[in-house]
Amino acid sequence: QVQLVESGGGLVQAGGSLRLSCAASGRTFSGYAMGWFRQAPGKEREFVAAISRSGSNTDYVESVKGRFTISRDNAKNTVYLQMNSLKPEDTAVYYCARDRRSVVTGRSSYNYDYWGQGTQVTVSS
Repeated sequence: QVQLVESGGGLVQAGGSLRLSCAASGRTFSGYAMGWFRQAPGKEREFVAAISRSGSNTDYVESVKGRFTISRDNAKNTVYLQMNSLKPEDTAVYYCARDRRSVVTGRSSYNYDYWGQGTQVTVSS
């Protein structure tokens, strides 16, 4: 069984920064790509970013390119999402998820098999 636990969310003013962390249990973390998704109130869950097993390949939704950075530390079984220049429209619950494969396979949530419980990010204007 794989468990994913997010942390690092909170309330921040527009223009500020937050770093989310996702700690994974189990020994197979380094064998899989990982992703971040978010869901705002009344909206569907959307893809934010993904990173391959090795960290050599990443993917971002257009709205966060240049502001967010996904990274991972396989020795610590942790994936991160550094969020800079935050905007009110970034307000959402952020979830990390494990891809079914080692490479970045796309932006659909169906590509991911394990999910964390989410962490709230609120950006005030």
